[in-house]
Amino acid sequence: MSTRYNGWVPLDIHRAIRIVRKENRQWRRPVVAHYTDTPFTVLISCLLSLRTQDKTTDAASERLFRLAKTPQAMNLLSPAKIRKAIYPVSFYRTKAANIKKICAILLKQYRGKVPPSIEDLLELPGVGRKTANLVVTEGFRKPGICVDTHVHRIMNRWGYVKTAMPDETEMVLRQKLPFRYWIGINEWLVTYGQNLCKPVSPHCSLCKVRPQCPQLGVTKSR
Repeated sequence: MSTRYNGWVPLDIHRAIRIVRKENRQWRRPVVAHYTDTPFTVLISCLLSLRTQDKTTDAASERLFRLAKTPQAMNLLSPAKIRKAIYPVSFYRTKAANIKKICAILLKQYRGKVPPSIEDLLELPGVGRKTANLVVTEGFRKPGICVDTHVHRIMNRWGYVKTAMPDETEMVLRQKLPFRYWIGINEWLVTYGQNLCKPVSPHCSLCKVRPQCPQLGVTKSR
């Protein structure tokens, strides 16, 4: 799996991922990887993380899971109590309402369990493909490809895909990315993207993938 650009060594996805995984050892794992006790904690922490910085998500998840860690227990919490626990995550009022709705649906339709299929997860309020794939991969350890902004950006920056939106990136990766990387790709590239291959002015001078990276879309780097 390689793509050639004028003047660049072909991108070897296997080598690139090996480098990323090795470099990631020096950095903290993404916050959603801290709450993988059950599919439910993965689901809720991921919902809290949307449009929210990791530090804020981490604190909010800790507060909320101290109150309840199952759909049964969380369903007993009032919306106001959930709002207070998760504030100041982005859209905390909407997220609190969705959490209540999700718990009610899980109790009524799934006997208090999180469904293991992407199709069923997408029917839950506030759940998009990123969240659904993360629950499947991190919560159930089933094959899926969770594509957030970091995965989308880096894969396009490497030239491994040429896509406009994360959902499109997921579909291309399902056809192209070796199966053994599916579950881990999100955590690996999120960690790398948060610490080195940043959205604006990435640390290209420190990047060991640099010799085979065409830096597509990079206008300024360090």
